[in-house]
Amino acid sequence: MVNFVGAGCGAADLITIRGKALIETADVIIYAGSLVNPQLLSYAKAGCEIHNSAYMTLDEVIAVMEQSEKNGRNTVRLHTGDPSLYGAIREQMDRLDELDIAYDICPGVSSFCGAAAALKAEYTLPDISQTVIITRMAGRTSVPEKESIEALAAHGATMVIFLSTGLLKELSESLIRGGYAPDTSAAIVYKASWADEKVCRCTVETLYDTAEKNGIKKTALITVGRFLGDDYALSKLYDESFETEFRKAKK
Repeated sequence: MVNFVGAGCGAADLITIRGKALIETADVIIYAGSLVNPQLLSYAKAGCEIHNSAYMTLDEVIAVMEQSEKNGRNTVRLHTGDPSLYGAIREQMDRLDELDIAYDICPGVSSFCGAAAALKAEYTLPDISQTVIITRMAGRTSVPEKESIEALAAHGATMVIFLSTGLLKELSESLIRGGYAPDTSAAIVYKASWADEKVCRCTVETLYDTAEKNGIKKTALITVGRFLGDDYALSKLYDESFETEFRKAKK
């Protein structure tokens, strides 16, 4: 059996209870060493076989899973955050299907959730934004043309941008071309929930300079939008004049 496990957004104690239990009982762990907190490996039992996928190809990862299955061992494929976001798990699952190897997925806390916690912010503020766009810049790997930063920025919604810290000059230009004012609030969250977490508030126009000033080159999320400001409406859900299934409105 192979279990794809979301490692959470960084801190070792932010993994789910189920995810921790799967690590503790695994015979083999293949972890994304470039991003997963290595402290999570301390939950592994003695004698567990551990592989760092940062140095492996897809074929090598699958070969380890296949050999583990032949030996009757349980494998944990440990991905950063939640496996469904930029986890490249579909290609692994398809190969496991071809090999008739059973697998399951344990979700995890994504780094975009960790970033909101670090910012002490709510992405979906009433009358400001009710949509969160999770995306990335086109770089060494492309994105669909209709999902360019310019196209998505036209919505004016909250944006959380992954895998783009090395492209901040281009990102600023694309956000501004797409419709964000240069002085729109933005923030760079470096290693959300890790011990060395860093939060840098800035504007769309100053993203690159802010990252340079703080020595941030990678492992950061970019957040953009008016949710970072102080202007918003109160929720109707807790308005005393708003009636719900559970509470009568007060006159």
